[in-house]
Amino acid sequence: MALPKINRLKAKKDVNLVLAKGRTQKGKLLVFKFLETNLDRSRFAFIVSKKISKKAVVRNKIKRRISEIVRERMKNLSKRVDGVFIALPGIEKESFQTIKEEIEKIFQKAKL
Repeated sequence: MALPKINRLKAKKDVNLVLAKGRTQKGKLLVFKFLETNLDRSRFAFIVSKKISKKAVVRNKIKRRISEIVRERMKNLSKRVDGVFIALPGIEKESFQTIKEEIEKIFQKAKL
């Protein structure tokens, strides 16, 4: 099950706004930039660069994993945010559980 379409941050200008003005939480595997919004829902985007892997299959797998973890966790968010997850090198070697724990820590640090 993927992140519902209404919860995806698709417009380039929205992503750039979050990257420029958003607050940052950094973990070992991910950087999370977020901006509180007054929308009725949270929206997320995922960035996995070619530095992680030249193979699109690997990059997409990472995006799917992060997307699934965020989808599960989204019901419990205390605030509405636009967020961008940026994968860091090394994430491609980690397990689903490790990535999940990292995202939990990031959300706790961000007080979401």
